[in-house]
Amino acid sequence: MKLDSQSFHNMQPIPAEFAAGDANGFAGNRNPQLAWSDVPEGTRSFALLCVDPDVPTVPELVGRADVSIPLDQVRGDFVHWVMVDIPAAVRDIAAGSCSEGFTVKGKLQPAGPAGARQGINDYTGWFAGNAEMAGTYYGYDGPYPPFNDERLHRYFFRVFALDVEKLPVEGAFTAADVYRAMQGHVLAEAAIHGTYTLNPAL
Repeated sequence: MKLDSQSFHNMQPIPAEFAAGDANGFAGNRNPQLAWSDVPEGTRSFALLCVDPDVPTVPELVGRADVSIPLDQVRGDFVHWVMVDIPAAVRDIAAGSCSEGFTVKGKLQPAGPAGARQGINDYTGWFAGNAEMAGTYYGYDGPYPPFNDERLHRYFFRVFALDVEKLPVEGAFTAADVYRAMQGHVLAEAAIHGTYTLNPAL
């Protein structure tokens, strides 16, 4: 299976219109265009994930002008998008069709392919202690890495071809729930990644 995007090239920068934040604050937050091909026989649905594996693990350093987050700091995953039950006939998602602009407190019913369901992304946890921003963030919310991070962040978009029409996940499901539910049902996978930074030195 192959995955491609007209919004950015593999391993190249993601334009700010597809990011949640830029140097001025919240940005366009449009979902990028994605298209996949060479789908295996027996595919009954697709799942889609977008994960940044370069997220700092010391939150107290994030966004501070007096210190840089070191390149070698231990990193963790930050989930930006999780979608399941994408119908087997679907081969692409148009730019901006699932997200257009940043919604404070989260999009509760994000748009998407008919029949598909979207889980929560990790902005839900990140903003949990912020009274102005706290909410349940469903669907796509794009890159917004710390401006003081010395590491260039990577954003991996992964599409999985599954042998089931519906994954057994419900409610405010997470990427972790999807990983568990997909076990034994993945026929093929394709991935691409783009980069993004708000550090002017990078």
